[in-house]
Amino acid sequence: MGQKEKEKGMVLTQDVVTPLLSWYQENKRILPWRENKEPYRVWVSEIMLQQTRVEAVKPYFDRFMKALPTVDALAKAEEERLLKLWEGLGYYNRAKNLQKAARIITDEYDGCFPNSYEELILLPGIGAYTAGAIASISFEQPVPAVDGNVLRILSRLLCYEEDILSKKAKDDAACALSSLMPRGRSGDFNQALMELGATVCLPNGMPKCEGCPWQKLCLSYEKGCFLDYPKKSPKKSRKAEKLTVLVIGDGKKLLLHKRQEKGLLSGMYELPMLEGHLDEQVILDKVRDLGFSPIRIRKTNSAKHIFTHKEWHMEGYCILTEPEETLPVKRREDKGYVFASLGEVKKDYPIPSAFDAFRKYFAMYPFMKEFL
Repeated sequence: MGQKEKEKGMVLTQDVVTPLLSWYQENKRILPWRENKEPYRVWVSEIMLQQTRVEAVKPYFDRFMKALPTVDALAKAEEERLLKLWEGLGYYNRAKNLQKAARIITDEYDGCFPNSYEELILLPGIGAYTAGAIASISFEQPVPAVDGNVLRILSRLLCYEEDILSKKAKDDAACALSSLMPRGRSGDFNQALMELGATVCLPNGMPKCEGCPWQKLCLSYEKGCFLDYPKKSPKKSRKAEKLTVLVIGDGKKLLLHKRQEKGLLSGMYELPMLEGHLDEQVILDKVRDLGFSPIRIRKTNSAKHIFTHKEWHMEGYCILTEPEETLPVKRREDKGYVFASLGEVKKDYPIPSAFDAFRKYFAMYPFMKEFL
């Protein structure tokens, strides 16, 4: 690509439209949010699909729609119930922003979903991509929806040399696509791009070029350099934190702690954690400080959980205590601790996926005999 071409950004022509739409019509997957293009359903699905695979989202989407089928239901839901429905999807601020936006739609739009890109992008949690997806899929507005999938596809198609994480790349893609959005099929066009990136022009490993409708148009395929694209700047290293996770229970109930209302995993319930990788005596002293009388302690598995900017490196311990009914609880409650039955934990308390490796220890009964 010469310097003048590079300065132009991305240049697309109309000959990409027809083969892509024809391919999509023949190959699109049947997905629960595609059968009904009602904007509430499209919106919830697009938010869930951020950072999460399609197959993983399906059961969550179905459960969410049954529990909160309308904007009004979402706006009125208790936050803990909402977070429990979101449990396992991660990035919980997505759910909180959904509710903030639902309340704005209820209060300022009388519950009617705004139908323009310009209004949608002003709602909490809705950026340019999500606004473009809703506006085009539900309302057939001729606006692009540019995400990482689309940037990868276009980078390979055009041998685009810019860093796709840059603002310039997003602006170039949006400009290039805006010039050829097909009237009346803008939603299909955006979904076709999403589908191509999800099933053919794959992010890791070899793209399936033999099934691509753009094979004859693709510069990187022609040159045999498709694995050189997209261009990305190196990721910044994440901060690693050492933590000790405690599964504390008396055989009937489990100790949980509610996180602060601001910051990482805000408002969620967690297993009690201590900074550092600690020895058993220090851990037992900390448990006594909480007002418990520990009987036995056993080391469990280790686990690692990766967030965007940090990693948790966790060591785990199960601790069997004297029955909770014999112990004072006020001091724990004041600090956000709750002692809940296993049924209550499963039904009422949203626990982040960061603790998934320790869920198998929630039912204290299986290892009672080992302790006693």
